[in-house]
Amino acid sequence: MASAMLNGAENLTLIRAIAPNPKGLGFLSSDFRGKNFPTLTPISRGNISIRTARSRTLTPKCSISAPRPASQPRFIQHKKEAFWFYRFLSIVYDHVINPGHWTEDMRDDALEPADLNHRDLTVVDVGGGTGFTTLGIVKHVDAKNVTILDQSPHQLAKARQKEPLKDCKILEGDAEDLPFPTDSVDRYVSAGSIEYWPDPQRGIKEAYRVLRLGGKACLIGPVYPTFWLSRFFADAWMLFPKEEEYIEWFEKAGFKNVQLKRIGPKWYRGVRRHGLIMGCSVSGVKTSSGDSPLQLGPKTEDVSKPVNPLVFLARLILGAMAGAYYVLVPIYMWIKDQIVPKGQPI
Repeated sequence: MASAMLNGAENLTLIRAIAPNPKGLGFLSSDFRGKNFPTLTPISRGNISIRTARSRTLTPKCSISAPRPASQPRFIQHKKEAFWFYRFLSIVYDHVINPGHWTEDMRDDALEPADLNHRDLTVVDVGGGTGFTTLGIVKHVDAKNVTILDQSPHQLAKARQKEPLKDCKILEGDAEDLPFPTDSVDRYVSAGSIEYWPDPQRGIKEAYRVLRLGGKACLIGPVYPTFWLSRFFADAWMLFPKEEEYIEWFEKAGFKNVQLKRIGPKWYRGVRRHGLIMGCSVSGVKTSSGDSPLQLGPKTEDVSKPVNPLVFLARLILGAMAGAYYVLVPIYMWIKDQIVPKGQPI
């Protein structure tokens, strides 16, 4: 959650529910290791609080670190590597990745802050991939008003095969350079994409630009783990932002009423220990027309720049190996959930 470092002398207070039958995610911050795992409500920027009927105050021991630079070495980070990674992963994505990290219940919960409350809303699903998130969007919005954008033609080919999405517009494009006019859409949604952005701030700035006045962005992404081994693989693989980083990026882009909501499959009690590829849903409202007030320099990554093919291949293979760890983590957590009673910490 946001730190006082991000907002001057703000004080942070967390209020945790004491529930007899806890459900959902269990940790109140990126570094908090609790014993009980209650349901959490959305977190908003500022004097942060999480409230229910019965509660007690906790003082978090977590602290914010400076955002990790985009240049920090990761085995799968560059867009070219992600392109080829998904060239093969797209074959099994819906059957291997989603069951452990991005279930239908999680999707519907994560999309709730987007306020998809009218069939005529215009929506862009950035990094929409195989269209799994889009299937949740078209429950509330007419498919003809929805655009799916992704850099991977292989992922988009899977989306085209889904009957509920046949009326959606499908485009290849870059999340950091969206092919939409300023002030042109009502809702911006992006799920499981930010971890591949070389410059997350630029992608969120683009979300602000394309939204109309009063429009809302909803970005769903991974959370940074606290367990040392999970941190090692997360840092080696791709970007796992901390909660306070998400909030800072949204606020710098110009969004107001920024909120963060924790999500996860039920067996991820203790999710902040191992991290999640889909671990939080962050939303914000555009309150002024036009482009974001934030000024940025050149792009961090130039995809037209040639790369050493041997280095590229080595990074891709090592990144895939690191990513395999996060395929195994949900299996491990699911088995633990079967063995350890739900009311007990794991």
